[in-house]
Amino acid sequence: MTKNSTQVSYVILTAYFDTGHLKYFYFISVMFIYILVLGANVLLIVVICMNRSLHEPMYMFLCSLFVTELLGSTGLFPFLLVQILSDAHIVSVPLCLLQIYCLYLYGNVEYYTLGVMSYDRYVAICFPLQYNTRMTCGKVAKIISGIWLYCALYVGVTISLTVPLPLCGNIINKVYCDYYPIAKLACSDSTASKIYELVYLFTVIFSVVFLILFTYMKILKVCLCGSKQTRQKAISTCAPHLASLLNFSFGALFELTQTRFNMSHLPNMLRVFLSIYWLTCTPLLNPLLYGLNMSKIRNICIGKVEKLLSSVIKQIF
Repeated sequence: MTKNSTQVSYVILTAYFDTGHLKYFYFISVMFIYILVLGANVLLIVVICMNRSLHEPMYMFLCSLFVTELLGSTGLFPFLLVQILSDAHIVSVPLCLLQIYCLYLYGNVEYYTLGVMSYDRYVAICFPLQYNTRMTCGKVAKIISGIWLYCALYVGVTISLTVPLPLCGNIINKVYCDYYPIAKLACSDSTASKIYELVYLFTVIFSVVFLILFTYMKILKVCLCGSKQTRQKAISTCAPHLASLLNFSFGALFELTQTRFNMSHLPNMLRVFLSIYWLTCTPLLNPLLYGLNMSKIRNICIGKVEKLLSSVIKQIF
């Protein structure tokens, strides 16, 4: 690897290991998970969009969440499938940057959407009579559009600070392209991008954490002082959101920690699994959490499945 490395055109991913004939088993397993993720998220998006009874603020946030998860899983799974069957785990720099953009956009939109959803639950439980005026569909549409636009601009600026930097190497110990390992390969000073990222972490991210903590403290206070019916409503609507938030936060926190600190003391297989956890388990579990726990969505899905089965049976017999 030369010092003047502006000619770097591809990146080598070294976290892959030789699996022999088991690579076909891994390929089928990853393909199966990807099909499940696509099917579950697309089903719920269609159900929410096609049923007027679900055209409410909470379901609009959920629809945005499911679209985000399609973006994240599509940014990862096809790439993994190709790499699993490949002997040389290399990727061109433009494709690598495109993957970083998709995955970072997924992570940011998911995080902000979960944060705003906590405020939505706070208004619904603590101010039920004012909910329809505070959280109108028009306001929610503007919030969702604002989240996507802001995150798209932020991720775009972040990557644009790295693109001009010449690279002194092309090897990263990952199974997919990641921003921080690429930034560490830069020959020239990358202080601007590091300061930009730190300011973002300490201002925007912690403000969302504060919003989530504040809203759930208020919800807890109302539950402790309220009636049994209020507590049941809070549990039924907040439990899926809390589970989704904790699940995503765990995966994202480990990934942030692994990219910035030396985690070589952990087994390679464990590091690989935990590095893709936030990109695989969250898109897979969220449709189950919301689809099974929210009665409106569950009842409509059951009705659609029953109608489909009955039509298939009629055609057969």
